[in-house]
Amino acid sequence: MSITYRGETFSGYNKPKNDRTKTKKFAVLAKSGNRVKLIRYGDANMAIRKSNPKARKSFRARHRCATATNKLTARYWSCKKW
Repeated sequence: MSITYRGETFSGYNKPKNDRTKTKKFAVLAKSGNRVKLIRYGDANMAIRKSNPKARKSFRARHRCATATNKLTARYWSCKKW
């Protein structure tokens, strides 16, 4: 089931894909209840170092990942990736 939203194709709701625009790395078509929102997140110019335990711990603390529960925010998707 592919979904086309504003000219972009997604494999489904709440399924992130690589985006690679000038400024963002990922995109997701988020759906919560009957609300749908296109979210782009992740800095395109930064490396992801989640295999480094210190970097991972620092990222999760800095973004307060323990409380990120709203699927309609970039913070939620970024924390889920980490």
